[in-house]
Amino acid sequence: MRIREITQFIESIAPLAFQEGYDNSGLIIGRQEDEISGILITLDITEEILDEAISKKMNMVIAHHPIIFSGLKRFNGTNYIERCVAKAIKNDIAIYAAHTNLDGIFGGVNSKICEKLNMQNCKMLIPMQNFLKKLVTFVPIADAEKVRTALFEAGAGHIGNYDSCSFNHEGTGTFKGNESTHPYVGEKNMLHFEEETRIETIFPRHIQNNVIQALLKAHPYEEVAYDIYPLENEFSLGGTGMIGELSEPMEELHFLQKLKETFHCQVIKYTPLLGNPIKKVAVCGGSGSSYLSKAIAQKADIYISGDFKYHQFFEAEQRIIIADIGHYESEQFTKEVFYELLTKKFPKFAVQISGISTNPVNYLI
Repeated sequence: MRIREITQFIESIAPLAFQEGYDNSGLIIGRQEDEISGILITLDITEEILDEAISKKMNMVIAHHPIIFSGLKRFNGTNYIERCVAKAIKNDIAIYAAHTNLDGIFGGVNSKICEKLNMQNCKMLIPMQNFLKKLVTFVPIADAEKVRTALFEAGAGHIGNYDSCSFNHEGTGTFKGNESTHPYVGEKNMLHFEEETRIETIFPRHIQNNVIQALLKAHPYEEVAYDIYPLENEFSLGGTGMIGELSEPMEELHFLQKLKETFHCQVIKYTPLLGNPIKKVAVCGGSGSSYLSKAIAQKADIYISGDFKYHQFFEAEQRIIIADIGHYESEQFTKEVFYELLTKKFPKFAVQISGISTNPVNYLI
């Protein structure tokens, strides 16, 4: 097994294009063609995690949080980041991270939170914006099915829970090739009229090259006419946070107690209770305080996340309950996401979840 096989698989599910601008997801240390003996899964990279990988003879660590967010200028071992990078390189351990790109997909970090809470009818709290494009092309009627199929196989045509979506309209195209052409239909230097199908379909912007290459390969014409338009539609298959419903409403304190037990929280910080049952729940793993207004706008009864500052709790304003369960606590099950994905795809390969808690926060109770 080579690193490339692992990274390509993860990125087919959580594309790097989904990550936030500040993020550093992807292969941070290692070479794509290196062979790997085993994978250790963790939330964070620490020296203890690398020691565990060394002891288990695993030369790839997959983490949720990148060990490096910005450039390093020195490797003097003055902080844990420098020491971890040096130790990983010295021991030929590859480090890969899937962070906000794994947050922003169905089946990712926030989906796992919803799963743990037995939520249903879940959707993105904040769908991606300006992420979709429309392709329009013109194909001889007899070749339309072949071209449509190629576009769909390249990833175009997904709208929500539907795939193979397109619009097709028949019309007449005209063209005249010069002496240098070899027309698929018609003759050189003669105006030709061809009955064609106009195919329209959409795709997320990060697969544009794949879609265009599929079009050019499947299309019979020597010169392929096509248009690409940016769209303002929301991309519902990617985004930030999730919102859904409990199968049955729960009394507020009862729900908070269930939340505490499910996420093994030593403490939950929450705003005043409102005296209403909890039914609609918004979640965001990690630091999600800046998205509180979105949860309020969608009339969630409670918003679960981490890293709220003191003054941000006032922003609930009796419209919602904020439940700060902690950064680590909200993302701890990300390790299960990685493990389930990798063992399903590579059932015979050595993949283990680290036995070390990397939570740097302790509580005196």
